[in-house]
Amino acid sequence: MLMAVEATIETNGTVYLMEPIHLAHTCRAIVTIMDESEIPETTLLSQNALAQDWERPEEEAAWSHLQ
Repeated sequence: MLMAVEATIETNGTVYLMEPIHLAHTCRAIVTIMDESEIPETTLLSQNALAQDWERPEEEAAWSHLQ
């Protein structure tokens, strides 16, 4: 079974899960470290709103010379 759970990891290595999980037995896990400085959360949150503006036909026409 694969399950993804969001967590934070302190600089000393302590892991805090963002939500409780209940397991029937001890399980192995793989931890992926995401450096938040690479992609700010505001960028991810604004992506859909900006895409609505960027994907208008007027914008496509204005930038078509770069394709």
